[in-house]
Amino acid sequence: MFYSDPEVQMTDEEFRLIRDLIYTHCGLYFDNDSKYLLEKRLGRRLSQHQIKEFRDYYHLLKYDRNRDQELSDIMDVLTTNETYFFREAFQLKAFTSEIVPELMAAKEKKGDRSLRIWSAGCSTGEEPYTIAMLLLELGVLKDWRVEIVGTDISQRVLHQARKATYGKTSFRSTDETYINRFFQEQDGLCKINDEVRELVTISHLNLFDQNRLALLGKMDVIFCRNVIIYFDQIAKKKVVESFYKVLRDGGYLLLGHSESLMNISTAFALKHLKNDMVYQKPPTAGTGVFA
Repeated sequence: MFYSDPEVQMTDEEFRLIRDLIYTHCGLYFDNDSKYLLEKRLGRRLSQHQIKEFRDYYHLLKYDRNRDQELSDIMDVLTTNETYFFREAFQLKAFTSEIVPELMAAKEKKGDRSLRIWSAGCSTGEEPYTIAMLLLELGVLKDWRVEIVGTDISQRVLHQARKATYGKTSFRSTDETYINRFFQEQDGLCKINDEVRELVTISHLNLFDQNRLALLGKMDVIFCRNVIIYFDQIAKKKVVESFYKVLRDGGYLLLGHSESLMNISTAFALKHLKNDMVYQKPPTAGTGVFA
């Protein structure tokens, strides 16, 4: 028999314990006004585990042998993932017409013909696949080793990203020429072709997991758009500092237009390009400064 009382309530202490545990795990922060939201979204998990009280659920998250799986599962419940192809067109224009040519010129001088790009918080995959399509459209990287890594904390959206099959809501800003070139119709949906998929690796990653971050290797560009807005100031600093370490000197960090590094870091330079403003790790970077 499953306990399915929809009215089970979370005490203030239970809210604090669960809220802090989630925050420590991944940086996702819920203020005091979010108690009702957390209570409702996690209430179903109590039913699934045949648990009557949130205190027992906290102990499951804290001590159960399957705690890692449960923490992974509730990320699907607690996070919203809304994205689409070719989002924030001005920034993408800056990427293709200004950032990529600059990086190519700098790397060719060093005899390095590789380009590594990280889409952090890639959700259902539209962003890393957009990057791949843009690079293929440029046609200047044919003799280069190009790798695009898309990561997210939610296994559910990563499953969709690996399927690489999308409905019409994902194409609200997509030019017909890209659809014709890079997609094939399949059961009323659009599936990305192999030419694009071969450039993209989709992987699970918690931005707070320093061991996994260390395995990523150095990146030339990091896209992290509309992700850090869900973190508090301390968590933002921690994640941005990780980005700084992962980026090669002269590499770029592209945030969402509603995000900035104000009061977070002075280690990056705000660079005014023709098409957009972006952050760059100085070409001769030192240790960096985090406010």
